[in-house]
Amino acid sequence: MSRIALFPGSFDPITIGHVDVIIRSLDLFDKIIIGVGHNTSKNYMFPLQDRMQWIKDSFADFHQVEVQSYSGLTVEFCKKAHARFILRGLRTSADFEFERAIAQMNHYMERGIETVFILSSPQYAPVSSTIVRDIIRNGGNAGPFVADGVRLK
Repeated sequence: MSRIALFPGSFDPITIGHVDVIIRSLDLFDKIIIGVGHNTSKNYMFPLQDRMQWIKDSFADFHQVEVQSYSGLTVEFCKKAHARFILRGLRTSADFEFERAIAQMNHYMERGIETVFILSSPQYAPVSSTIVRDIIRNGGNAGPFVADGVRLK
C-alpha cells in the first residue's frame, strides 16, 4: 500500500516555509499531494489557478509531488485521493493547539487517516502566508519569503 500524504492549505501564496516542510517530508511518503483547498468563506488575494501553477512550477523537479484543488472536508478528499496521511507544518505552539484540534476531529471522522506534524525549520518559523500578503499589500518585497515558482505581479 502506498504511503500517500495530503498537504492541505490555501497557499495564498505558497511560502518558503511550506516548501521546506514538503521537501523534508519526501522521504516519509511515496507521494505528497498538495491540496489547494477552496473555502467559500475566505477572500483570497490570488486566484486558484495562479496558486496552483506556482506550486506546480515550484515542484516541477519533484516527481513525488502533485497538485490538486478540492473543496469540502479534507478527510473526504483524502479518501478520494487514497491518502492515509495528512501532512501539516507547525511553526508555533499556537499552530499546534489549532492543528491538534483539527487532527483529532479528522481522526474521529475517519479513523484510517492519521495527521503527521513536521516542525518548521527555525529560520522559517516567522514566515506565514498572512504576513507575506501584508508585505505585498503594502508594496514590500515578498520575494525572499515565497516559493521559487511564485510570480508576483
